[in-house]
Amino acid sequence: MTSFFIRIASLSLIAAASLLTGCAQIKLGAPVASVDNIQKAKSAGMAPVNVGEFSLAAGRDKALDAGVNLRTNTVSSPIGGSFAQYLKENLSVELRAAGLLDPASKTVITGQLTESSVDPASSQGKGSLGARFVVTREGRSVYDKELRATSTWESSFVGAVAIPAAINQYTALYRTLVGQLLDDPAFRTAVKQ
Repeated sequence: MTSFFIRIASLSLIAAASLLTGCAQIKLGAPVASVDNIQKAKSAGMAPVNVGEFSLAAGRDKALDAGVNLRTNTVSSPIGGSFAQYLKENLSVELRAAGLLDPASKTVITGQLTESSVDPASSQGKGSLGARFVVTREGRSVYDKELRATSTWESSFVGAVAIPAAINQYTALYRTLVGQLLDDPAFRTAVKQ
C-alpha cells in the first residue's frame, strides 16, 4: 500500500513540474563578453573591424532564425527576434570588449546563419549552431568559411530541470562559435593589422 502512495506522489510531482514549464515564450539573455573570447581577439593581432550584415542563409527555413522549440516552450532571440542578429551581437560584444570594434573600418565581418537547433531529450540533450562567416577588406573577400559548434549534456525527464539546462547550453553555443572564428588561423590572417 505504501508503494502505491509513493507512486501517486511521484506522478503528482512530475505532473506539477510539467505544468510549471508549460507553453511559454522564452527570450535568451543579452549577449555578454567572455574572458576567453576577449583574450582570443586580443591575441589574434587583428586590426579593428566592422561587423556588417548578419542574416539567415539563403534557402534555409525562416523558422530556423525565428525560434527553437524546447518541449512545449519556444525560445527566441531578444535581438529583433532573429538568431542571426543574436550571433552578430555576440560577435560585436566580444570585439567591443577587446577594443577591436570600429564601425568605420574597411575590414568587415558578415555572416549567415546556417544551423540552429537544441533538443533537451530526457537522457542526453544536444544542440548545434552553424554560420558562414565572410571577411571583406575594401570590398574584396579575404575569408569565407562555414563553422559549426555542437554540445551534448546530461538532461532530465523533468522539464523544470531540462529546459533551463538546454537554454544555457544553447546560449553557450554562440560564445563557442565566436571563439572558433577567433581561433581560426585563416580568419586571423584575414584580419591581421
